[in-house]
Amino acid sequence: MTDAFYDALVQDGDGPLVFAFHGTGGRARQVFDLAREILPGAAVVAPEGDVSEHGAQRFFRRTGEGVYDMADLTARTAAMARFVADRKAAMPGRSVMGFGYSNGANILASVMLSHPGLFDRAGLLHPLIPWQPDAQPGLAGRRILVTGGAHDPICPLPRTNALITYLKAQGAAVQDLVHPGGHELRQEELVALQSLLTGP
Repeated sequence: MTDAFYDALVQDGDGPLVFAFHGTGGRARQVFDLAREILPGAAVVAPEGDVSEHGAQRFFRRTGEGVYDMADLTARTAAMARFVADRKAAMPGRSVMGFGYSNGANILASVMLSHPGLFDRAGLLHPLIPWQPDAQPGLAGRRILVTGGAHDPICPLPRTNALITYLKAQGAAVQDLVHPGGHELRQEELVALQSLLTGP
């Protein structure tokens, strides 16, 4: 694991600073291109996961489906928070947004739970937070989109709903969207993400 450093695709721009996090087995290019399409003038940073799970890139280790190596998650969350903070400090005065899919949503959520001031808005697409987070008053007022699938075998709907309930209890401005399918991203999720990132 590196300290506050990740291989990343970067686009300079005069707009907001947007971090994009891929899912397990994905690559930075996928979410990088999505961010550029949604916000053409943004400064985009899409880090590559630095954990290999049988060749599939991730942002932290797990010991089974939905079972996280919590010590590793804690360490890698701290490293990602430093990475984001460093990039943010280099571009002061900008709105900072993030979005991630699946494992990417999980590392983004974990960073926000421990460092809520790093992001103004966040899109969590099919996240799975299989533990009860501590109260985090710093999330109050943050605009957060949470999406999921009613029949998602990777991120079960009760877990998605538990995260939504938690975020609302912290005072976050939460938009939730659940489609009738599984773990796949659907067009309505991308429309909601675009609305989150481009809206007032």
